[in-house]
Amino acid sequence: MDDRVHSEVRRTATEIDTMEIRGAATIADAAARALRTQATESDAADAEAFRAELRATARTLHETRPTAVSLPNALRYVLRDMSSTTVEGLRQNVVDSADEFCARLERAQADLGQVGANRLRDGDTIMTHCHSTDALACVEAAVEQGKHIEAVVKETRPRNQGHITAKRLHELGVPVTLIVDSAARRYLNDVDHVLVGADAVAADGSVINKIGTSGLAVNARERGSPIMVAAQTLKLHPGTMTGHTVDIEMRDTAEVVDDDTLADLGTPTVKNPAFDVTPPRYVDAIVTERGQFPPESIVILMRELFGEGTSEPWAEPSPRAEP
Repeated sequence: MDDRVHSEVRRTATEIDTMEIRGAATIADAAARALRTQATESDAADAEAFRAELRATARTLHETRPTAVSLPNALRYVLRDMSSTTVEGLRQNVVDSADEFCARLERAQADLGQVGANRLRDGDTIMTHCHSTDALACVEAAVEQGKHIEAVVKETRPRNQGHITAKRLHELGVPVTLIVDSAARRYLNDVDHVLVGADAVAADGSVINKIGTSGLAVNARERGSPIMVAAQTLKLHPGTMTGHTVDIEMRDTAEVVDDDTLADLGTPTVKNPAFDVTPPRYVDAIVTERGQFPPESIVILMRELFGEGTSEPWAEPSPRAEP
């Protein structure tokens, strides 16, 4: 690691890299606090040295999880307003932005839940896919408002994250019907909303989420069931504004079939993609802590929060051309 980076920041980077710090919101919070530590502890002699030190810090943090969405968003947010021309002024810029980011993050899920709950009516039945704490926040807020909500929960194979959702909904007092993934179309006529989370949201409003989300959305649209995506703004992917695509992780085939069964089947090729992409035309609303948005307008919120997608505060500035 760069020797300009403070020891506490190095420790945070290591903990993110080894997944001792995990989860989108937790990673984002840790990154913002690490930048704050670097700024407050810096003994840079001038503004340019301070900026270089903060770039090195951001780069160190970014390299721990380069494909994550929330981590670069935290870096962009905290470093976007380094406008002062003095070390003390820049230090205050970073501290203020980090404090604001962490404060917003702390209440983001509760605020999102209130927005999502307003879309749910007393007596509604929802269908879920995978497990999303953002989606659950909407249901929890609706229940707290006194609304009776029921749920059809897809198992979401191969890891059965739907079982976690079923248990959490039961704890909220929500009646649950658990179904296998392939039964979703059969039960869509019985639901009022499809409610899912997101691992990332692209600039065009496409939603990257657990594999199977796109098929569910297509079926739901054909059946006339509204699709609501619950996603904190830290899931927005500013890089997609400049043409970057979101990598689809391929997971271990052992999640799908064990080695003995695989051999018995003649060792076929096994594919286990973690995510798929749902086009914006199949999404009715993206619910965030900043309000609900039609998918096509989510790019406006991205620019407001994180600036243009070309901004990478961990990158060295381009050298000036010779006259």
